[in-house]
This record gives sequence, structure tokens and C-alpha cells, in this order.
Amino acid sequence: MEELDFANASEKARKYINKWIEEKTEGKIVELLSNDSINPQTSLVLVNAIYFKGKWEKKFDRHRTREEMFKISKEKQKPVQMMFLKSKFRMTHIQDVSTQVLVLPYVGGQMDMVILLPDENTDLKMLEQGLTPEKLTDWLKPERMERTEVGVYLPRFKLEENLDIENILKKLGMSDAFDMFKADFSGISSGKDLFLSNVLHKAFVEVKEEGTEAAAATAVGFVGCCLCPYFVADHPFLFLIRDNSSKTILFWGKVVSP
Repeated sequence: MEELDFANASEKARKYINKWIEEKTEGKIVELLSNDSINPQTSLVLVNAIYFKGKWEKKFDRHRTREEMFKISKEKQKPVQMMFLKSKFRMTHIQDVSTQVLVLPYVGGQMDMVILLPDENTDLKMLEQGLTPEKLTDWLKPERMERTEVGVYLPRFKLEENLDIENILKKLGMSDAFDMFKADFSGISSGKDLFLSNVLHKAFVEVKEEGTEAAAATAVGFVGCCLCPYFVADHPFLFLIRDNSSKTILFWGKVVSP
């Protein structure tokens, strides 16, 4: 925690925080705090910026990347840069939600990206509605996975998301922290007028051939190049990045229009 002068130098404080975040995320997250986010009445700002950079254990061949159509919906498509890799990966098919699950490991084996791809005729909402922490844990059990050679088609994508998580934290029971009369931060400050003004979060994730930077099989429309199953992410899917030792999910996202 750092102490800044919001009352007399709010703009200077805003720029200082933004610069610190930009440096810590290697330039991937900039201007987290907008012009109107800090003012002389600001008391305490909680800022969270998470950045992850991982290289694939097995890289996609950049020379195999080509333009293909991504089906945003039944009526709408868009051209994307579709990567390709043929190798052995852990995967399974969850019948209950008609979804393929593929695990793409990062170098070192400590981190994985898990992709949950609904079958082509299954709406992503069906997967989202049927997803619970308990089910996800069950789906990712090693005994449910089969290590097999598979041809993987995955679009390059980049996602950025800004979140003001004040309402989320209040629902989780942190409402007093935002109340100037009830907040108790005596553990970090001797002042009695300290309370949370803002809680801001920004995440950045970029997936490409070399790896990721984070701040039923179908081959329709693709020419087969190997006698193996295909995992074709040419329509909306969910993904997560997890730490294998703690089973902690570090990033969770949805790709609808890469």
C-alpha cells in the first residue's frame, strides 16, 4: 500500500498509479484510472491489475495460421486468423452439456489453458447455465481426460476488460468498507475517516502462436491434414487459465467475437 495526496494532487496521484500499473504489466495495461476516477474527495482506492505471460509447451506453427471464418452466431460470421497445431493433448467430451474440453499446457507444466467448446449446434448459454464449480472440478479430473493426438484450430484473440467491482464486493459482505461512518481501516491507518472510494480491476489476455499474454469434434470448412480428431474453435467458447498445483483459476473468459 502507498500513500498519495488525493486532496491536493489528485491528477498527479492518478498518473502515478497508472504509470506503476503500466510498468508492472509490461505496457499491456495502460490508463486503468480514467480522468474522472480520482478527485479531491477520494479517500482510498483499491486497484487490482493482473498480468500473465506464458509460452505454450507446444507452439502453434505460425506458417499454418490462415484466415478462416468464425461463426459468431447462426446469422453472423467474421474472418479471423486461425492457428493450427497437431499434437497430443488431454481432452474429453461432456455429454451433459454437449461440450468438448481441451487442455493446452504452458512451458513448465505449472499452468494450463482449458478451452470449453460447445458442439457446433449447442448454444454457449447452455454451457454457461450448466456450469458450476463442482461440475468444472469433475470435468477436469485426470481420469476423465484422454491424451490423444488432435488437430487443434484456435483463433488468435485479445481481450481487455475493465470492471468496477464495488457492487460485487458489497454483495459479498464488504459494504461497510465503502461507508465513511462504518469503515474500519485502523489496521493500516491511524485516521478514522478512511473508507473505500473505488475498487477497479482490469484484465488483459492475448492468445497467439507462441503463447498467451494475460494481462464433438468438427472440421466443417477446414481441409483435413491428419488422420486424427479435430478440435475446431470456430464458434463461441469459454476458456480459463489455471494453476495446476493449487487448482486456482487465474483467468476466466468468453470468446464470442475474436
